[in-house]
Amino acid sequence: MARPMSESEQRASFGFRAVDAQEKQGMVGAVFSSVAGNYDRMNDVMSVGMHRLWKDRFVGQIQAGPQAAILDLAGGTGDIAVRLHARTGANVTVCDINADMLNVGRARQFDRGESDGLRWVCGNAEALPVPDQSQDVITIAFGLRNVTHIDAALADIYRALKPGGQFLCLEFSKVTVPLMAKLYDAYSFRAIPQFGQWIAKDRDSYQYLVESIRMFPSQEELKRRMEQAGFARVSYRNLSMGVVAIHQGWRI
Repeated sequence: MARPMSESEQRASFGFRAVDAQEKQGMVGAVFSSVAGNYDRMNDVMSVGMHRLWKDRFVGQIQAGPQAAILDLAGGTGDIAVRLHARTGANVTVCDINADMLNVGRARQFDRGESDGLRWVCGNAEALPVPDQSQDVITIAFGLRNVTHIDAALADIYRALKPGGQFLCLEFSKVTVPLMAKLYDAYSFRAIPQFGQWIAKDRDSYQYLVESIRMFPSQEELKRRMEQAGFARVSYRNLSMGVVAIHQGWRI
């Protein structure tokens, strides 16, 4: 018999709001269905192109060869998967819970001639559609903060990794320099929702995205929760003074 959820597990954050955990997945899905067509363009605008450098650094930490089984979670637009395939030569499975994001990503990479070596699967990070101990590498970039239960996702990622497998997470984090933190807050809350209104015609979705960043665990807290899920040799690297961080862990 399944363990009943605690009161805290029955609630989840949707930005600054606490919502019924069973409703969050649909609410996040609506956000990404709304922004799917403008997602990559908005990433360029919001980060002034920095997201491309962050992703290159992220993929540069992958240790895998052409025979590796690689799973990229929350990878709907395929930009991480394309980098992974180029770096390793391995086939990469792109897994995303949102079919609209997958459709946009698949069409975009096909049009660019970059779809070779990629496989597209709709799936939930908390219940991955792969067997136990089947993956050499699992990555997630800017997606972990959107899952309903982060600890459940970390546990299932650990389940799916082979012994010796590598997990990497790229996510917005906590700025480490106080003056930069103030400037970053001002920019995030004033400019990003406005860009969302101008470019994607959707201010509310980008207001949620800004709030979800603030609600995400700190670097040390995420490290602790990865260790609690079973990962060994957990470490993290701050980029851009902690605007984003790369966390890494291994199944041994």
